[in-house]
Amino acid sequence: MRCQVTGPAGAGCAAIRAAITGARAAVAAPPPGRAHDAGVAPEMRRRPFRLLAAALLLPAVLLGALWAAPLFTDWTARRDQLAELASARLGRPVTLHGPVRLRLLPHPVVEAEGVTLGASNDPGGDNLAFSAGALRLRVDGGALLLGRIAPREVALVGAELRLPWPPSDAAGLPGGLSALSAELVDSRLILGSLRLDAVQARLTAGDAARGLRAEGRFAWNGLAWRFDAVLGRPGFDGITPVELNLAMGDAALSARGVLTPDGTLEGTIETAGPDLSLFVPGPPGPFRARGRLTVAAELLAADDLAIDIAGSPARGALTLRLLPEARLDAALQAGRIDLDAWLGALRQRPGTIPLGLDLSAEAATFRGIPLRRLRAAVSRDGAAAEGAASRIALSDVSALLPGNTAVDLRGAVTGERLEATARFAGTDLRATIDSLGAALGLGTDWIAPARLRGGEGRARLVVEPGSVAVPELTATIDNARVSGAGVLRQGPRPALGLGLNLDTLDLEGWLRPGLDWPTASRMLGGIDANLRLAAERVRGGGVTLERASLDGALENGRLTLRRLAGRVAGGDLAASGTATLGASPRLSDVTVELAAPNGRALAALLPAGWAPGSGLAEEALALRATLNGAPEALAAQLGIDLGEARLEAGGTLDLPGRKGAGNLTLRHPGAPRFLADALGLDPGEWVGQGSLSLVAGLAAGPQGVSAERFDLVAGGFRASGALSLALDGPRPRLSGRVAAENLLLPAVPWASRAPLPLLALRAADAELAVSVARLEPAGLPPLRDLRGRLRLLAGVLSLEEAEASLEPGTLRGTATLDAAGDVPRATLAATLRGAPISGPVLGLPLDLVAGEADAEARLAAEGSSPATLLATLSGEASLAATRGVLAGLDAAAAGRAAAAGDEAGLRAALAGGATGFDSLALRAAVSAGRATLAEGTATGEGVALTLRGDLDLPRAALDLLAVEAPGEGVPPVGVRLTGSVAQPRRIADLAAWLRWRAER
Repeated sequence: MRCQVTGPAGAGCAAIRAAITGARAAVAAPPPGRAHDAGVAPEMRRRPFRLLAAALLLPAVLLGALWAAPLFTDWTARRDQLAELASARLGRPVTLHGPVRLRLLPHPVVEAEGVTLGASNDPGGDNLAFSAGALRLRVDGGALLLGRIAPREVALVGAELRLPWPPSDAAGLPGGLSALSAELVDSRLILGSLRLDAVQARLTAGDAARGLRAEGRFAWNGLAWRFDAVLGRPGFDGITPVELNLAMGDAALSARGVLTPDGTLEGTIETAGPDLSLFVPGPPGPFRARGRLTVAAELLAADDLAIDIAGSPARGALTLRLLPEARLDAALQAGRIDLDAWLGALRQRPGTIPLGLDLSAEAATFRGIPLRRLRAAVSRDGAAAEGAASRIALSDVSALLPGNTAVDLRGAVTGERLEATARFAGTDLRATIDSLGAALGLGTDWIAPARLRGGEGRARLVVEPGSVAVPELTATIDNARVSGAGVLRQGPRPALGLGLNLDTLDLEGWLRPGLDWPTASRMLGGIDANLRLAAERVRGGGVTLERASLDGALENGRLTLRRLAGRVAGGDLAASGTATLGASPRLSDVTVELAAPNGRALAALLPAGWAPGSGLAEEALALRATLNGAPEALAAQLGIDLGEARLEAGGTLDLPGRKGAGNLTLRHPGAPRFLADALGLDPGEWVGQGSLSLVAGLAAGPQGVSAERFDLVAGGFRASGALSLALDGPRPRLSGRVAAENLLLPAVPWASRAPLPLLALRAADAELAVSVARLEPAGLPPLRDLRGRLRLLAGVLSLEEAEASLEPGTLRGTATLDAAGDVPRATLAATLRGAPISGPVLGLPLDLVAGEADAEARLAAEGSSPATLLATLSGEASLAATRGVLAGLDAAAAGRAAAAGDEAGLRAALAGGATGFDSLALRAAVSAGRATLAEGTATGEGVALTLRGDLDLPRAALDLLAVEAPGEGVPPVGVRLTGSVAQPRRIADLAAWLRWRAER
C-alpha cells in the first residue's frame, strides 16, 4: 500500500502502514515453545493455524487504526480546502470559522463548525446570506484512504435561513435558489415574521425547467409537519409555478398556484384529514375543505372555503398574516357548533403565533346550554412565557339563550379562567334561568312560574374550574332594580354566595304551588349558601318593610339567620336565630324584636280587622318573641309593651297540627282607659275605676280556642270561668261558663235612634252558663245570685232559665233578641215574687215606694235602635203589692177632707203626700209603645183609690186619673196628672164634690 498524502494526513497513513507490517510479522513468527520443532511436517502443520490467526487479527487491527487515526489528525488546517469543496457543491461562497473534525464511523463525515454562506455567485442570482452552526460533508471512504476528499452529501446543521419577504424580485428568487442544493439539519427557516423550527429538509436544485425542489419536515405552531414543495422557474411573463404539499399524521394539505412578478401568489388549496384539531384549534373529527389561495406580501389567505366537518357543511376562511407580526385568523360559518370543543382546543393547544377565530352558527351548545344565532370573535396570544397560560380574548360574542334572552359578551380566557362582561335582555328570563341552573347543577323548579319573567342588565363574569362568579351585577328584573355580586362553587355540595341590593322585593308568589316542606328541605339540604340582601322596600302579607337587610347562611343543613332588620310602620324590626333542616326542622334561639314610637307597627303585623283602637295605637310599642324546638313542640315566649299595657304569653306550639297551649297575662293600670283605647268602648260606670288584669290558660287548635280557666279583673268588675271557641262549624261557637262578682248595668238610652250592632249576632253562636253574685241595674233594686243560660243561635240571642234574688224576692224570666230577620225583634217574659220595695219603682209622679210586690210582664218590640224598640213595645204587665206606700197623693186625707167638706185640706191631700195601702193591683196593656192602665186599685184603712190612664213611653207623657171614694153619700174626689212625666200638671177633679157641697 502506498500513501501519498503529506502533511498531517501523512502521519495517519504511516500509522496504518506500521499496523499492517506488525500484523505480517506476527503471522510469520513461530509460536513460543515450538521454534525448534524438527522436520518439514511440523512446519506444514503450523501454517494453517497462522493463516487463520492472521485473518482474524488483521481486520481488528485495521478497524482500530481507522478509529484511532482521526484522533491524531489535524483537520482544522484543511478548512480552506473544505470551504472550497462546500462552495462548489452549494453554489455560493462558504466560510468556515471553527474547528474541523473527521468521523469515520459509521461512515466518513467531515464536520466543521462556524459556517457562513454568502450570496450566490451566479449572475442574477439571489443575494441571500446566512449562517449555520456546522457544515457536514459526507465523503467517499475509498477516496479518503487514497488521500483525496470527495464529498458525496453536504448538510447544513443549525442553519438560520432568512428568505426576504416580501420578495423584491419574485422572478429572481427561484432562479437564484436553484443553485442551492443541500440538506438542512435542525435548522430554522424565517419567512418575514413566520418562523419554522426543527427543519429537516433536502433542497435539490433542478435543471433550467424544474427550478427548486424541497422536501422534509419542520415544526410550526407546536406541530410536526412533513412537506414537499416545488418552486418552478419563471416563464417569459414572470409567472412562477408553485406547488406545496403538507402532511401531519393522516391529514394532508395541497396548494397549487402561480407567483406573479409583484410578489403575489394565487391558486387553490385543498385539505382533508381525520382530525380537524390537527390543523386549527377546533374540535376533533374528520374534515374536508377546498377553496381559493392568495399569498401576498403581508399575508397568506385561504378564502371561499367549502368545508365539511364531520358531515356538517360549513363555509370559512383562513388567513396567515406575516407582517408586521405573524398572526393566524380563521372564520367559520356553520349550521351547528359545539363551543366546548372549540374553546377546549384553544386552551389545550397553545400556539406559537397569535390566533383569531370568528365563529357564526345558527345553533350551538355551550356546557349543555343550547344557543341560537351565535356570533363569536375569539383571539389568542402567541406563545407565553414558560409555565404561563395563554390568553384567549372574546371580543364580540352574541347569542340567544333559551327563553329568547339576548346576550352580548366580551372578555378573556386565561388558562381555565374566563373573565368577561355580559349584557342581557329578555322577556322570558325564567326559561333562561332554568336552562342555566340545569347546566350548573342548581335546581330552579321551586320558583313559581310567574316569577323572573322579563328583564335586562349587565354583569361581570368570572368562570373557573368548579366555580362561577358574578363580581358585578346591575339589572332590572320584573320591574325591580337589582345590583350586587355572587359566586357559585360546584362540587358534591354546591356553595352559593350572594349579595344583592334591590329597590323593591315582593315576597309573595315566589314558591311554586304544591311545594311542601320535605321537598324544600331536601333541596336546601343539598347546598351551602351565604346570603346578604338589602332592599329599600320588602312587601309581603300586606306589610311593607323598609330599608330591609338580611344576613344569613346555610351550611350542612343548618340555616343561620344572623340578622334580619328593617323598619315597619315607623318601627325597628330585628330577627335572628338558627334552624336545622330536615323532615322536622328544629329552631334554636329564634328572636324577633320590634320597637316603635306607636302601635301602628303592631297593627301592620296583625290580620285585617285585628288592629288596636286608635287610642292604643298611639302608644309606644316594644315586642320581643323567642322560639325554640321542633315544629311539633315549639316553645314560644311573647312579651308586648304597648303604652302602659303589658302582654305576656308563653307555651308550646304544634305547627304541623296547628295547635298549641300556654298561658296569657294582660295587665293595665286603668281598666276604663284600656277598654276605651283598645276596643273603643265607653264602659261608663259599670266597670268602675281600677286596674285591668287578665290571666288565662289557653289551648288552640284547628277546631278552635279554649280557656280552661280565666280570671278577669276590670276596675270593680271581677269574673272567672272557662270558655271555648269552636271554629269547626258554619259559624264560630262560644261555649262555657262565666261567673261575675259584681256587675253594674248602665242606664239604657231609650231616646237614642242610633242603630244597635245587632248584625254582629249573626257572626257567631254561643251557649254560656252565666252567674252574677250582684247585679245592679241603673235605677232598679240590685239582684243577687243571678243565674241563667245565655244562648246565641243563628242570630237569635236569648237569656233562658234566668233566676235572681231580690232579698227575699225571686225574679224569674226569659228574654230574646232575634236579629236573624230583616227587622230585629225583642221579647221579655218575667215574674217577680215576694220582692220588697224600698224605693220608687215606676219613676212616675204616682209611684210605689214601699211594700212587698208580685209582678208579671209579657212584652215584645221590634226595631234596630232603642227608640224604635220603645215605640213598638207591646204586651201586658201586672203588679200586685201589699202593705205598701204610694207616693204622690194622700188618699186617706183626701177622703177625710172630702167627707168634712174641707176644700183646702182636700186640695192639699191631692197635691202630694203618701198613701198607705193594704193591697194594690195594677194591670196595664201596652200597644205601640203606649201603656193603658186597664185596672188600678189600692185599698186600705180609709183608702179606696182607683187609678186609670195612659202612659206614652216614646214621648214620656202621661194622662193619669186617681180617684178616691170618701165614703157613702160623698162624691168621689181625684186628681188628674197630664203632660210630661218629669213635670206633669196636676188638676184636681172636684167638680162633682163641689156641686155636692154647694147643694148641701
